[in-house]
Amino acid sequence: MASYYSAFLGSEEPHFLESCSLCSKHLGPNSDIFMYRGDTAFCSQECREEQIESDEAKERSWKLSARSLRKKSSEAAKDSAAGKTVRTGTLVVA
Repeated sequence: MASYYSAFLGSEEPHFLESCSLCSKHLGPNSDIFMYRGDTAFCSQECREEQIESDEAKERSWKLSARSLRKKSSEAAKDSAAGKTVRTGTLVVA
């Protein structure tokens, strides 16, 4: 069964405005659509907010991980400069 959007656009591929990106609820031609980041559609403000909060939590986690890695690198460089043995987590296998 072709959707409103695929019939309108002349394409058989699923269109990003057919269903909510979070809960997969069908988005009809006369329903409100809440957009996020330009191409992500949601059925309600609540679904959109939930996705935003999830994305922000992931971003905070990535930033904390990156900060932790930079700190470990900095500490290893200091230890190396002080003449201490430094072991990294890299393993090379031939």
